[in-house]
Amino acid sequence: AELRSFTFRDAIVANVACTVARTGYTGEDGVEIFCPWNEAPALWRTLLELGREDGVKPCGLGARDTLRLEARLSLYGNDIDETTDPLEAGLGWVVKFGKADFVGKEALLAKKAAGPSRKLVGFEVTGRGIARHGYPLQDKDGNVVGTCTSGSPGPTVGKNIGLGYVPTAMTELGTPLLVDCRGKGIEAVVVKTPFYKRAV
Repeated sequence: AELRSFTFRDAIVANVACTVARTGYTGEDGVEIFCPWNEAPALWRTLLELGREDGVKPCGLGARDTLRLEARLSLYGNDIDETTDPLEAGLGWVVKFGKADFVGKEALLAKKAAGPSRKLVGFEVTGRGIARHGYPLQDKDGNVVGTCTSGSPGPTVGKNIGLGYVPTAMTELGTPLLVDCRGKGIEAVVVKTPFYKRAV
């Protein structure tokens, strides 16, 4: 209980020496537990058994991915990669421009002054379809203007949602988009993110 968010400490968990971090990639509160690989199966089984009465169940990567998308947590290889920068990805808050120097500082300052030509936005699919990674994003006339970087049904919000890069001029909330779902333009609209935020 005394472990603050984004801190960690060593601890004994179910008789296993671990490092416990109050971190995660779902937008929910919780911890990540690090232990020796040979202790992991027994620790896993014990945690499931101890939590059974509280409804603890295992879940997979798909569940993690929908939760992180609802929380608008960028995934490397999808929403950010070597072709993106933190300003267009909405991650400028992690860049400390006041530091004396760092790799890429000059380029980022120039981009900040000019303004990025594209930005990562959240969108809700209002038509019948699901946006998926790599699907083209189009303007209302069907011209390709960007790409969906992450897309999925959002179980918590009850909507089909996605992230994608579009020209800066198309980032205003309420801007209509089309998602090219296997050759069919499905209606979508730019919305505020995160799509879901856990009540504190």
